Order: sequence, then C-alpha cells, then structure tokens
Amino acid sequence: MLTVGDSCLGFGAPVLCGTSRRGWLRQALSKKHKEMPISQESAPGDSDTPPQGSQDDPPASGPSAALAPSPTTAPALPLSQEGFASSTSSGRWSRDYDVCVCHSEEDLAAAQELVAYLEGGSASLRCFLQLRDAAPGSAIVSELCRALDSSHCRVLLITPGFLRDQWCRYQMLQALSQAPGGEGRTIPLLAGLARAAYPPELRFMYFVDGRGPDRGFRQVKEAILRYLQTLS
Repeated sequence: MLTVGDSCLGFGAPVLCGTSRRGWLRQALSKKHKEMPISQESAPGDSDTPPQGSQDDPPASGPSAALAPSPTTAPALPLSQEGFASSTSSGRWSRDYDVCVCHSEEDLAAAQELVAYLEGGSASLRCFLQLRDAAPGSAIVSELCRALDSSHCRVLLITPGFLRDQWCRYQMLQALSQAPGGEGRTIPLLAGLARAAYPPELRFMYFVDGRGPDRGFRQVKEAILRYLQTLS
C-alpha cells in the first residue's frame, strides 16, 4: 500500500505535496480571481440604474417631445396687436393702400363710418374711399381700376343700392378677375339684405354679416389684418 509521503496521488481527489501543492494553490487562487464579478465600485458605468440626463444630452424625441413647448418660442400675437404697422413685412408697402372700400353712392355715409373704423386704432389701415381719394378730373373707369390695383384688399359693401349700381357691379367683377380664388383679398360685407339676395358671383366666398352690433366692422378689420400678415 502506498503512503502519502511516497506518492502525490491518492484515490478520488488528488493529494499533492511539497512544491506541487503550492503551485496548485496559486493556480486555484488565480482562477477564482478571474471568475469573480467586477464590483459596482470599480465600474460604476455597469450599474443597472440608468444614468441621469445631463445638460449636454440631446433633446428627447418622440410625441412627448413634440408636444413640449419650447421656452424660446414666442406666443402667437392677436391680429389687433399694438404696433402692427411697424411689425408687418415690407410687402405691405408695395401698394399704396391696404384696402379699397367699394360702395354705392347712396351708401356713402356707411362707407365713411367703416373707413373711419378701419383707419383708427394702432393698425392705422390705409383705406381708399372713392369720393375722397379719387383724382379730380380722372375718368371713373380709370379711377375704379386704379383703386383696385393699388390696394391689397377690397371690401364690397353689398346693400340694395350696391346691387342697383352698375359701377359697383363693375368693380366687383374687376376684383374677382384679379383674384378669382378669393385668397382673402375680397371681403364681402352684407348689409340690409337677406342671404338669398347675395350675388351669385360671390357664392363661393364667405361674407361678413352686417347685422351684428358692430355691423361686422370688427370682422372686416380682422380679415384685412390677417391677409396683410401673409405678405412677405
């Protein structure tokens, strides 16, 4: 029978002695060290906790980010904002007038009241009123065409007198020929007429109802300002 001192082998697990035992111990310790997991202290980046966002992180994407308001975005200003005349683009000044008020002779008083309302306030709209701004001695047809050509918008004061006036009808057709799609430039103001009497040539356009307390003046002004803000 072999003794421990006579052999480095035994039955079952190996039995080592001397130098071989020290070598086997170093190998076992080295292997165990390699298999040990790295602690959180030595590698904080491997932690299961997600890192906190920093100021250098890119902005988040997705629906929630799209809905979040930007702190640098200015709020939308109302159409009747102060200083409108100085804040509009240079396109407004490409024509002599902001709006031409087309009316019949018998509706002159109503047209003057509308013009006074449009020219008042901070917007200071520039209005063309035929009997006030037409050049004396000029041909009526020439002045009517000049009024339309030199104005961004046209307000048609549609009344029973407007429908009877052939010059008003001429101006209405001229305005439609210059802007057949409407484009917000032609603004019909229906006053003293039922809806059924609305001119068929304008049926594709919304009109301003002049039966309200302000006779539709405020809505007309907002429509003009809205169009002027589209100019570039």
